[in-house]
Amino acid sequence: MGKHMGISLVLMLLLFFTAWLWGGPDRPEDEEPPANTADSADDAGQPEDGADSAASGRDAGKMLRVLIDGELQEMDMATYLQGVVRAEMPASFALEALKAQAVAARTYTLYRMENGGAANHPEADACDDINCCKAYITAQEAAANWGDQAAAYEAKIDQAVAETDGECVLYDGRPILAAFHSSSAGATQDAADVWTSSLPYLQSVESPENEDTVPNYHSTASFSASDLKAKLQEALPEASLTGDPSTWFTNIQQESNGTVTSLTVGGVTVKGSRLRTILGLRSACFTISFDGDTVTFSVTGYGHGVGMSQYGANVLATDGMDYRQILEWYYTGTTVEPYLPAAE
Repeated sequence: MGKHMGISLVLMLLLFFTAWLWGGPDRPEDEEPPANTADSADDAGQPEDGADSAASGRDAGKMLRVLIDGELQEMDMATYLQGVVRAEMPASFALEALKAQAVAARTYTLYRMENGGAANHPEADACDDINCCKAYITAQEAAANWGDQAAAYEAKIDQAVAETDGECVLYDGRPILAAFHSSSAGATQDAADVWTSSLPYLQSVESPENEDTVPNYHSTASFSASDLKAKLQEALPEASLTGDPSTWFTNIQQESNGTVTSLTVGGVTVKGSRLRTILGLRSACFTISFDGDTVTFSVTGYGHGVGMSQYGANVLATDGMDYRQILEWYYTGTTVEPYLPAAE
């Protein structure tokens, strides 16, 4: 366990360092969470007897200091998680997917708190900056987005938090770095292929979403040769970008699903995830084509690809998996259980 904790701490430090160095690469979730605007809504379930509110139980007893719009607020874990789930996952998703999201968010928050917090805000346990922690919106803000479905969606999110009260994704009995993203290209990524160190619970696993279940699953990003050269030289000043753009990208290494793990750009070897950040691509699963002065990246999926896929979780939930099974599917070798730190 000590070895795994040591690796986890190294990974967290490297994540913060790369965020400073590159101006904010991937956070554990997507830079831009999916909007709560799916085509149709699931029936909103009602809380079971004895679980009438997320404000009772373990989460209600865990107080957090959260920076919201730059203002330090104190709230319990239940209130915080409701705001996160509202912002991070479409409320029209299956209830079991929303439960999985609530547990992942709770786990990630406790992991950060137990491993030194965030250097960006030592006075707070969490914030609403998506480049640092997780998105957060109030019930009033969400209701304005949801329209006629607001009451049903709010009840469903309350249920997702209440019915997972205090539960976390655990490895060797401790909360994990519960990274998540929007959608994968058939499989998630090993953390080592995206960041630096591998973690035993952030391995590549199959993920079932596709163009039929994910809006904008396929996307393109086109650049003129001059604009592309300027972006690349700003981030990679040592790269030699002369001649035709088709000669700039070589030694492209890809996973079987098409995700680029590394490539050489003007003689400089970089990870596919870093090129994705430099160019603002939706994922590192891409191909490159050239047409005269235009260079086009054809992209599949959205996000860094590590940990739980949100759209994949919704497919698994629709197919009959419960939230514990979903989480244990995406986080290798883990269990989902109530967690209470020894100090508490």
